[in-house]
Amino acid sequence: MTDRAEQRRARAEEADALLYLLLSKACDALGVPTEGVALVAVGGYGREELSPYSDLDVMLLHVDGYPRLDELAAQIWYPLWDSRTKLDHSVRTVAQARESAADDVRVALGLLDARHVAGDSHLTLELRSVLMADWRRTAKTRLPELAQACRDRASSVGEVAHLAEPDLKEAYGGLRDAVVLRALVASWLIDIPHPVVERARRDLLDVRDELHTVAGRATDRLVADVAGEVAAGLGLGGRDELLRHVYATGRTLAYVCDMSWRRVESLLTRPPRSRRFQRTGGPLLLALDEGVGQHEGEVVLMPDARPERDAVLGLRAAAVAADRELGLSPAVCARLASKALDLPEPWPGEAQRLLCALLGAGGGLLEVWEALDQAGYISRILPEWDTVRFRPPQSAVHRFTVDRHLLETCVEAAKMVRDVRRPDLLLVAALLHDLGKAVEGDHSVTGAVIAARVARRIGFNETDSDTITLLVRQHLMLAQVATRRDLDDPMTVELVSGIVRDTETLDLLEALTYADARAAGPAASSPWRLRLVGELCRRVRGELAGGGQGMWTDTPPISVPELHQVVGIGRLGVTVTDHHGDLRVNVAVPDQVGTLSTVAAVLAVERLSVRAAVVTSVDGLGISQWTVAGSAPDPVRLRDRLAVALRDNTDLVRRLAARDSSAPRVASRVDLLPAASETATVLQVRAHDRPALMYDVTSAIAATGADIRSAHVSTLGAECVDVFYLTDRHGSPLEEEDARTTAKTVLDRLTF
Repeated sequence: MTDRAEQRRARAEEADALLYLLLSKACDALGVPTEGVALVAVGGYGREELSPYSDLDVMLLHVDGYPRLDELAAQIWYPLWDSRTKLDHSVRTVAQARESAADDVRVALGLLDARHVAGDSHLTLELRSVLMADWRRTAKTRLPELAQACRDRASSVGEVAHLAEPDLKEAYGGLRDAVVLRALVASWLIDIPHPVVERARRDLLDVRDELHTVAGRATDRLVADVAGEVAAGLGLGGRDELLRHVYATGRTLAYVCDMSWRRVESLLTRPPRSRRFQRTGGPLLLALDEGVGQHEGEVVLMPDARPERDAVLGLRAAAVAADRELGLSPAVCARLASKALDLPEPWPGEAQRLLCALLGAGGGLLEVWEALDQAGYISRILPEWDTVRFRPPQSAVHRFTVDRHLLETCVEAAKMVRDVRRPDLLLVAALLHDLGKAVEGDHSVTGAVIAARVARRIGFNETDSDTITLLVRQHLMLAQVATRRDLDDPMTVELVSGIVRDTETLDLLEALTYADARAAGPAASSPWRLRLVGELCRRVRGELAGGGQGMWTDTPPISVPELHQVVGIGRLGVTVTDHHGDLRVNVAVPDQVGTLSTVAAVLAVERLSVRAAVVTSVDGLGISQWTVAGSAPDPVRLRDRLAVALRDNTDLVRRLAARDSSAPRVASRVDLLPAASETATVLQVRAHDRPALMYDVTSAIAATGADIRSAHVSTLGAECVDVFYLTDRHGSPLEEEDARTTAKTVLDRLTF
């Protein structure tokens, strides 16, 4: 990473020279003095941090009564505008600048970096002096406002370290927060680790400089389209390496911000010192556990604590801090990372217990783990963590980096520890389940190997290690089976039962599935997905208990009373219901090959995205229940449109073809799954999501004469995995040759 600070400074100096010349010429032309007026650089320009396309933030500062002020300003601003220089300008007296700073904390931050450029330097010095004095005098009342502004910005923009396309300036841990840290230091209330912050700020500025160069414009958002070029310009090995660098830098700044705001809060809420404390002097320590105490809102080590003799002291301090949602002193973290006695292998029981207590602390885990990770202590107790630190998410479904996702999964798992008999196994599996993403191949398989090694090292016996290994190996299985297989098919339940073997393991795997999905984000944890997982687990529990669960195909997916409401004139009916937040469209049509694709086409024209479909036949009726996303449609209009389409779907097909022609064709995959069912032919389709995809697949299947018993649609991000259970006209699985023909027909339809 090259140092571009000199280039930024050179741009600022070039702008300084231009402004100096403009002010001098304007004063000479108007016959007004340079005393009593000054040009002042503020914000990033004041800090001499101009990227290639940065704005010039300039204030024309003047005394009251300065002559011909408007003409002077015009002769400075207009040449800049004519040269297409981006300019953020203001004209103020010292008093007006103070008033603006008092009214708006963001203005105050920019003015703290005011730098003299041209004109009356005494005026600029006066401005800087009064603004700095005002800031220090009012800091204790203004910092809560600034803290809230930072929280609001983080909530709306996100964090640099966890965005697929981070905003280098506004996201939490970005350049804006580096400015905030400078303001906190200027308040004289706290100090910060200056070398760490300056290095992080410089690194983000370097990335922004190259981003401007590649994009050819002012931008702070590192979008995927240009990330590769930016990485090349910085001498990095590609987009992933660039993101890891940005994430690491952003997380460093965010950690310093968290620590600094915690200290500010402690300072502002600290009660006055008692007379006894003033007499004795020294810090006030509250003992919390062996070797661990609390001082001013942070967990510290007691004076007699010796990490070089007590191998579990670090985990004890971490567990206490996380449980009480206190900060862990950076000095303590650094001491643990450099001095702590290595844990023996396998770990003693106390160390294992403390790790599980830390992982089960809920939201308190995040800041404590981050503090230990920044100091290097986590690498000592869990070397495998280094492989996933700052690793970008591999899918748009995930909202966090891999390491943060693991911690968020622990936070979610901690909410379910009372639902399982062995919460320690659940929490450790949550921490380890995605470590395989640092290794080539299926991360569930590679992660299971890593999990087995780690579980034994931290002291679990062979049986418990095997359970943790199974949880990691199968952590995606329940969601995949629930959304891609027919729950009515006995082989589906038998498959899962054979893997989990007992209800205790099933409980753990179900809890891990929920925690993993919720930590990943809304796309992975939609109510319908989690409900399908719950239904699958209910049936598997019945199988493990020896009771069996029956099949939906014995009864229609719609209840009998509701079926009577659906079926209307001409044995055709539609209802729309809300089921626990899911929008369901229930359809009854005369049962014949191809009607399902017609229904899918009508839903596509109505711009309803299909999430799931269940199909069966009752008394010559094709009964289907569709779980869809979109605005609730008018059932009467749906029924009328469906009635027309069943008679003649020419117009419907034409409209879909026109829409489909604009959608890019992405490589699709169609597979037959012979081991998935004994009563049907199972066809799996992987494709890029687009309008009318369900119609294309179902119409291709209908063209072969195959009947669709059920459809299971799973959409994650932009990718779909749809599974269809097919039978012939007698309700039996397709012949082998017919099955291959059907698969090829579907693939051809999706490809051309």
